[in-house]
Amino acid sequence: MTYVDTWASPLPVGGMTQLLPYAVGLLITWPVVTTALRFQRLRNLHKQYDYPTRESMSKMTDEEAFQIQKQVAQLEFPFIFIKSLQFALFRTYGIPSISTLLAKTSQFSNPETSLKRYTDTTVLIQEMVGNNPTSERAYLGLARTRYLHSGYRASGKILDDDMLYTLALFALQPIRFINQYEWRQLSDLERCAIGTFWKSAGDALDISYEKLPSGKTGFRDGIQWLEEIDAWSGEYEAKFMVPHAKNREVADETTAMLVYMLPRMFHPFGLQAVSFMMDNRLRKAMFYDPPSIFCVALLSTVLTARRLFLRYLSPPRPYFMRFASFTEEPDQNNRFFLTHWDAAPYYVKPTFWNRWGPTAWLTWALGRPVPGDEGNKYYPNGYDIPDVGPKYFEGKGRKQLDETLVELKGYRTGKCPFH
Repeated sequence: MTYVDTWASPLPVGGMTQLLPYAVGLLITWPVVTTALRFQRLRNLHKQYDYPTRESMSKMTDEEAFQIQKQVAQLEFPFIFIKSLQFALFRTYGIPSISTLLAKTSQFSNPETSLKRYTDTTVLIQEMVGNNPTSERAYLGLARTRYLHSGYRASGKILDDDMLYTLALFALQPIRFINQYEWRQLSDLERCAIGTFWKSAGDALDISYEKLPSGKTGFRDGIQWLEEIDAWSGEYEAKFMVPHAKNREVADETTAMLVYMLPRMFHPFGLQAVSFMMDNRLRKAMFYDPPSIFCVALLSTVLTARRLFLRYLSPPRPYFMRFASFTEEPDQNNRFFLTHWDAAPYYVKPTFWNRWGPTAWLTWALGRPVPGDEGNKYYPNGYDIPDVGPKYFEGKGRKQLDETLVELKGYRTGKCPFH
């Protein structure tokens, strides 16, 4: 009996007192150590790319800008970076000239094609953003994008201003989202890198900067380019982001993709979450209602808790856990695969893990297809960059693509795009 009482008794008060200093010490030192480790990566970045002044940043090369942005996208803020690019694409649907064309082509307004069109757009953006600017994959992604737009641009269906506005959003939305929702704000070095990278990408996509104040005389650096395209895009939105039925039509299909992996009972809340990420101008242009007070309070609390947890309690993401959304090496057929799927599993290899892992079980429970289902519908053999796009464009544009590749390799050599 005595043995049982001793075994069941709580830790002696003296023992708890001895452990208390260690517990208090851990509570104090852990946030300090975590914060130091998190900011150490930024300090190392500034040492590696020694641009201490605004004047010196004017010499930043395209290659350096890519490497800095890659760290932002894959290690520092992968979740928000990807979501910001998705939302950048979504925001363009608030411009009637863009949404009307998409509705006419039915690629984004038809449920039968919208999921693939969304994935194709994601693939091409990731090929441009996720690969070295002088790599064959980056060249192919840029060349294929130019080809898919070429007919519409030549006929005047895609306006030059719409191209410039879309480019502006891909550069600006990551900065806005990270500064608003992440555990720290971007430094001038990181902002300059994003501006430098996307200015170079705009050159490669044959987008004119004549509407910007320095478009004809030249920009000093990536920050100036960002500031000017930010001011211009704000004026453009004020004039052209207006309510239109086609805005809502295309937005609804995209919203359906964003809530695709939620149970149907949560779709109304998912719609409110999408509205939460909008500003009043975009909501009015798309005829969306503002989110409820409950939704605003809940999402604001979750985002604040996430920011504080990452800043003070979570160690930095190690390099081996960097976010990679596509395979780095091709398979034996020279095709690439996506490693994640947000909606239908297009271009995802039907490996054992992808078909039977946790994500697959969740997908199956929601009644959604998993990689390898329905034959070749979801392209389980991966993608070849020169064929990415609507089905009627597959196998087309090879001559123009080859000509564009020669052009890009001639001037896009990873050097500074401002000199």
